[in-house]
Amino acid sequence: MRVTVLGAGLVGGAIARDLALEKGWAITAVDRAPKLLRTLQQQAGIKTVLADLSEPDALKAVISDADLVVSAVPGGMGYATLRQIIDAGKNVVDISFFGEDPFELDGLAKQRGVTAVVDCGVAPGLSNVIAGYVHKSMEKVDSYVCYVGGLPKVRSWPYEYKAVFSPRDVLEEFTRPSRLVEHGQMVVRPALSEVELIDFKGVGTLEAFNTDGLRSLARTMDIPFMKEKTMRYPGHANLVRAFRDSGFFSTEAIEVSGQMVKPIDVTAKLMFEQWQMGEDEEDLTVMQVIMDGHQDGKRVRRDFYMVDSFDKATHTTSMARTTGYTCSIVARQVLAGMFTRKGICPPEFVGATTGCYEHLLLELEHRGIHVSEVVTEMAEASDERMVSVFQRQIA
Repeated sequence: MRVTVLGAGLVGGAIARDLALEKGWAITAVDRAPKLLRTLQQQAGIKTVLADLSEPDALKAVISDADLVVSAVPGGMGYATLRQIIDAGKNVVDISFFGEDPFELDGLAKQRGVTAVVDCGVAPGLSNVIAGYVHKSMEKVDSYVCYVGGLPKVRSWPYEYKAVFSPRDVLEEFTRPSRLVEHGQMVVRPALSEVELIDFKGVGTLEAFNTDGLRSLARTMDIPFMKEKTMRYPGHANLVRAFRDSGFFSTEAIEVSGQMVKPIDVTAKLMFEQWQMGEDEEDLTVMQVIMDGHQDGKRVRRDFYMVDSFDKATHTTSMARTTGYTCSIVARQVLAGMFTRKGICPPEFVGATTGCYEHLLLELEHRGIHVSEVVTEMAEASDERMVSVFQRQIA
């Protein structure tokens, strides 16, 4: 098999290294940063190509002989990259977090006979696979809640945060309105709103706030109450909201000493350096997915927990592991013919496909990533009670 991985950063590099473990596979990693490529050249089975993937001709050349493409580019170029991959007739598994609607490419993907799995990281990604699996296995699902976050193991002032994926994409989370579903209707709330404290098992007290992570689930799942919240150490949301509401994330240029400057460019220059992960700096990824509904004639709550840590043996961040390995395992499923649906396929379609959920969790276990499930039988609840539980749901 020939697989081309676009982007060799923290997550893209982890994907390439994991896929290169398959004997006889040819893995090509592409990036415009020589330093990132040099770290991959030491592993057998990985070919590296220096190229600017924002150039259509360069992208076309590097994917020309691929059996499957993995897109791990920054969100700002994700949609255009995905469109070109699909137009070239290549199956693709994509982790880039872009703001455009991927379903706009559904017709093109079906016309080209392409399987395009999008949003295939940890959340969205693994969380969606869980949602698709549970939704198929229960008679009815009344609510879906996902709490998820990537955190530095050691808290350091002032942010108590490090960017374990593209920092630009992190800023997008803070500015893009958050979409939720209540009473079966789409509801839009500001990012960083409705902060609540969570006592997360094995980690301690975290705060959770609205971000636009629900994405495709709002379209594909018939669940009347759905939301996703990002988790950070307490105080992070108020700090970042102060920056946002003061205009530091604005993309509109302002005049400074006779020069036109975009505030977000200055903020990124100052903030990203402080958010950079140090060499072998340890991180955590925490996630809880809660789904209430009816199964076998009973009302049940199904809780899925994951706490993952930096891998000291491979020097791989937890966010790269949980995001990248979800992607690389689903890529194997596509190549093996386990998942063959054509068109734009969010990960919940993978979870609803027989055998894919079990295979994904087994492969994650082999990589030291553990997802546990707790099932609790519950008393029947009125609609009013459901609304109350949904609005104050905590871990």
